[in-house]
Amino acid sequence: MRLSRYFLPILKETPREADIVSHRLMLRAGMIRQQAAGSFSWLPLGKRVLDKVCAIVREEQDRAGALEILMPTIQSADLWRESGRYDDYGKEMLRIKDRHERDMLYGPTNEEMVTEIFRSYVKSYRDLPLNLYHIQWKFRDEVRPRFGVMRSREFLMKDAYSFDLDYEGARAAYNRMFVSYLRTFERVGLKSIPMRADTGPIGGDLSHEFIILADTGESAVFCHRDFLDLKVPDAGVNYADDAEIAGIVKAWTTPYAATDEMHNEAAWAKIGEGDRVAARGIEVGHIFHFGEKYSKPMGASVTGPDGKEHFASMGSYGIGPSRLIAAIIEASHDDAGIIWPESVAPFDVVIINMKAGDPDCDRVCETLYKAHEAAGLDVLYDDTDQRAGAKFATADLIGVPWQVIVGPRGVAAGEVEVKRRATGERDIKKIETLLASLGPKT
Repeated sequence: MRLSRYFLPILKETPREADIVSHRLMLRAGMIRQQAAGSFSWLPLGKRVLDKVCAIVREEQDRAGALEILMPTIQSADLWRESGRYDDYGKEMLRIKDRHERDMLYGPTNEEMVTEIFRSYVKSYRDLPLNLYHIQWKFRDEVRPRFGVMRSREFLMKDAYSFDLDYEGARAAYNRMFVSYLRTFERVGLKSIPMRADTGPIGGDLSHEFIILADTGESAVFCHRDFLDLKVPDAGVNYADDAEIAGIVKAWTTPYAATDEMHNEAAWAKIGEGDRVAARGIEVGHIFHFGEKYSKPMGASVTGPDGKEHFASMGSYGIGPSRLIAAIIEASHDDAGIIWPESVAPFDVVIINMKAGDPDCDRVCETLYKAHEAAGLDVLYDDTDQRAGAKFATADLIGVPWQVIVGPRGVAAGEVEVKRRATGERDIKKIETLLASLGPKT
């Protein structure tokens, strides 16, 4: 993509309405445009990152055995009346009427709708386990939307819903999603720590928030230092082996970890002072088992091997890709701008032409541009006539992992400068060497 033809509305000044780093940088880098309180348009750069995050989320859900569907944003109030939630949900639910005066709502979540789908088609335990997920926009009319896409009214959510015959099956489904979440967050460049969350009236211990540590985190968190060295399972993890998956979950839930709301001072005091990590954290995912909370009132049952009817034991699993992007920025930035993990960066490399219009610089840039594209890399070519300082500032602000800097002196010597955004390291490379190093993207 040539920057001269790209829509990248960079802001030089920090918007006054932006309170946190991610909001400031997303606005300044031309990723989003605020349309109303808690409502944003995703501009080309932001949409590229959002798509890459969603692709990773989707791959890991599929790997764990979840099946993708797509449910509507507008739901019938009748389903919510069946579950008993319509009147209880509160003002966060946007209630509307269609032209026939039927009560409708803009979905804040999808437990009722997915339960209706399940009960319509699944009748036997032989069709279980089942896990259905979708990636869809949600709306919650927050009383005070703030922090940009971190806490917006309209947001993109991956929500999955598992259905099993009994609690043991539901626990196995929960464990699969637990491991899937560990892998998902690592792939987007984050170290997540699962922390036990409140299960409310359901009880039990199957509810975890996945937290990343960040100085700008919204809540206080406490954990054992062991979490910092725990190894996330690789792509070869066997989701069909319940014992293997349960072992991973046990390893990740044995050390102490708690948010401020669940913190236990007595348990915390038993941990050696050198092993305590007290920090700020950002929630990036939440998984929750709720048993028959929806299946029972909505009549979602299956015939078991005993010939009797059993209400499905259910769980829900949420990741907000739009919120996740803000969390990544909060955890990975510097004074110059965003530092994207390579897996979700909008572009892999930016080629900076220091003297656009110079025949030799243009020729080398074109050669490098085509070679990087042929190698399967996403390339941004800064072919604009801006000053060098402005070009560098833009490249740093938008956080592309690698910068290839092409100037007249270097070209005359057959060289270019390569900068790694994350560390600031610079290296002079022969043009032929750089071209030869380009292989297929893995």
